[in-house]
Amino acid sequence: MQVGFNAAYAVSLLVVGRLIDVIGLRFGFALACAFWGLASMSHSLAGTVAGFFICRILLALGEGGNFPAAIKTTAEWFPKRERALATGIFNSGSNVGGLLVPLALPPLVAWLNNVFLFGHKIGWRGAFLLTGLFDIVWIAAWLAIYKKPDQHPRVSPAELALINSDPPETTVKVPWARLFRFRQTWAFVLGKFMTDCFWWFYLFGAPVFFHERFGLDLKGRMGPVATIYVLASVGSIAGGWLSGNFLKRGWTTNKARKTAMFIYAALVFPVAFATISDNKWVAAALIALAGAAHQAWSANIFSLASDMFPRRVVASVTGLGGMAGSVGGILLFIVVGILKDHHLSYVPIFLAASVGYLAALFFMHLLVPKLEQANVDVNTTA
Repeated sequence: MQVGFNAAYAVSLLVVGRLIDVIGLRFGFALACAFWGLASMSHSLAGTVAGFFICRILLALGEGGNFPAAIKTTAEWFPKRERALATGIFNSGSNVGGLLVPLALPPLVAWLNNVFLFGHKIGWRGAFLLTGLFDIVWIAAWLAIYKKPDQHPRVSPAELALINSDPPETTVKVPWARLFRFRQTWAFVLGKFMTDCFWWFYLFGAPVFFHERFGLDLKGRMGPVATIYVLASVGSIAGGWLSGNFLKRGWTTNKARKTAMFIYAALVFPVAFATISDNKWVAAALIALAGAAHQAWSANIFSLASDMFPRRVVASVTGLGGMAGSVGGILLFIVVGILKDHHLSYVPIFLAASVGYLAALFFMHLLVPKLEQANVDVNTTA
């Protein structure tokens, strides 16, 4: 089921990312969220495994609008020197949600089991209906509040000058196929493909790893897994802050981003030792450090999309990279499945994770040694 979800999510990132650039952020994101909310509510109608699987696929198709829209929002509202921090802050929200939802869901479902509507017990189905209702409220707030900075009544001239402090951009429409001509596109896509897969593994593979390596049951895994989520949130924010601080010191975007990303790539390296540790907390600490470093890396690689491309195509580029990351996750899940089927250890996965970020940065540097912006307004390769 997870592979199917990732495949649908990859398609969604590709399609919705472009859709947001074409019809605009405000309504494009609202449309994606509306689809997601309806897909979430549809779970309450599922009565079979096949029906539930279809609902999960629909949910994935709606979920892909989040990151392209979020990155485009930061590109519209923040100058380059502040985008990584803004990205790190919003990206940390998914980690907080991943930590809080498992804690809040059991008492919520227990309460819903005692709530009746028209003589029928609401039960677990009500949890999906509630998420859909929250989504409706959020969409209404988004449409009421969000506007571009130059159209927002509460943005002062000084704030607008700060937001637009980077060199001005043209508004010429860029065909989607043209993006594939640029080394910048392939650098971003390759970086996401080579590293996102390990974050998916930390999320879904770590609980299984703790069970198989240390014999931990569901309750015993809660502490180590929670540690991963908590440190990932910290890493997301700190990672965005560091490169922004380098930029404020006068460093070039190229030097600031790549120096920060090299530091985060190096911090992932010790995760290989998690497989040989006999202490669950040492292993948890190493995986949590890798997870935090990944989120710090993620805050910066997402910012590269707006560093290297104008705002009007940022969602499209983000969708391309996100799709590549999801495909990488699918391939890694397949490899993990093969290892489990043959009763082999996770050592190759952790070794790949330890060097994967350094390798990704190396190839990205070869493709864009100066991190220059792609000249999308002409029919030549940048």
